[in-house]
Amino acid sequence: MADYTRDPDRIAQLTPEQYRVTQESGTERPGTGEYLGNKEPGIYVDLVSGEPLFASADKYESGCGWPSFTKPIETAHVTELRDTTHGMIRTEVRSAHGDSHLGHVFPDGPADRGGLRYCINSAALRFIHRDDMEAEGYGAYIDQVEDVA
Repeated sequence: MADYTRDPDRIAQLTPEQYRVTQESGTERPGTGEYLGNKEPGIYVDLVSGEPLFASADKYESGCGWPSFTKPIETAHVTELRDTTHGMIRTEVRSAHGDSHLGHVFPDGPADRGGLRYCINSAALRFIHRDDMEAEGYGAYIDQVEDVA
């Protein structure tokens, strides 16, 4: 098991938008995220800690304007917190080790896939293509990525 930590050097290298989203609990504008239309096989990891968060096999088009996933790769890598900001009651999703704000989870996802919609900011993620997963130390998660046709 890799040691995922909140890396101050990585935080210092974040773009202003990545910093705003991950460190200040911001939200990127809908429809603008780098990974919204990504259909490549691979995994999405936390920018700050590198911990694996979501697999492309669990990504779907929800129409909400942000990348959406039905579940995390490992529930131990995400924390869920009550969020009452902006006059709403929501469930915030953060990376467990990096403590990065990722987005929110809602109970309106596909019923046949668990019913959850993890609505995640692209600015909080780094995508690792299936072809690079082994070399980057994520080989243990290849079985969670769909087969390339």
